[in-house]
Amino acid sequence: MNREELISKWLDNNLNDQEFKAFKNLEDYDDLVKLNTHLQNFKANNYNTSKQLEDVLFAIKTKKQKPSHWVKPLMRVAAILAVCFSIYYFATTLDTKITTEYAQKTTIKLPDASSVSLNAKTYLAFNKKKWKHEREINLDGEAFFKVAKGSSFKVKTTLGTVTVYGTQFNVKQRENYFEVICYEGLVGVTYRDQETKLKPGDSYLIIDGKVIAKDKENRTMPSWLNNTSIFKSLPYKTIVAEFERQYNVDITLIDIDSEQLFTGSFAHDNMDLAIKSITLPLRATYSKTNNTITIKGE
Repeated sequence: MNREELISKWLDNNLNDQEFKAFKNLEDYDDLVKLNTHLQNFKANNYNTSKQLEDVLFAIKTKKQKPSHWVKPLMRVAAILAVCFSIYYFATTLDTKITTEYAQKTTIKLPDASSVSLNAKTYLAFNKKKWKHEREINLDGEAFFKVAKGSSFKVKTTLGTVTVYGTQFNVKQRENYFEVICYEGLVGVTYRDQETKLKPGDSYLIIDGKVIAKDKENRTMPSWLNNTSIFKSLPYKTIVAEFERQYNVDITLIDIDSEQLFTGSFAHDNMDLAIKSITLPLRATYSKTNNTITIKGE
């Protein structure tokens, strides 16, 4: 059941136990409850709406009552309609938000049939009501987009904005890391008010505020969609951070330069093999205690 249906059934007090649990997991659950609580203060006293409306219509038809006798109940009906409209408007104008946790990936369909695949620990938000006029997404994390043709499509991150017209591309925005890879079509990347156009195979990479040159991309899609992370000449801290997201662990480095460049890969479905993949090239050793991994250099 989607978000809008859950909210609608909640307003009607018609949620079963499973649905109510899903409703409580909504990111804006607290805001919805708070709004509904405030709106309760504006509700009219309980009364028979049908009877009141019937009385009003009868008064108008017969003209036996003065206007003041039916204006008040009519205003009470209008007040209830206003409250209902307020709840509906609030519910339908909220952003749709999707979040993945550690070691989790998901793919969603957007209102125009575009699709987005989210990597682990990623947040995405868009406004469904405004989608026909403004295809715009807020992203924090990493996602691969297959965009349907149409009006301008924008992906906004804290470090830069990506603008496209029917294409396939990957956006990765992490702490001090911003990367866009174009796989099909044309992509415009705006960083510090300067736009760079990317064609298929082109990429744009910013690490710690510096533009990093990259070779032509020869893959047709991001490696993480196939449960593998591949790196070429990237700081070791970047590899460690991605490993933590994919396996929900904390990694401690001892006697290892986290800024040294690393080329290699690791799989997302076998942690023992994956940890060896990122330690053996450095001749480093590792130990595991619960969800903590310690990597020690020579």
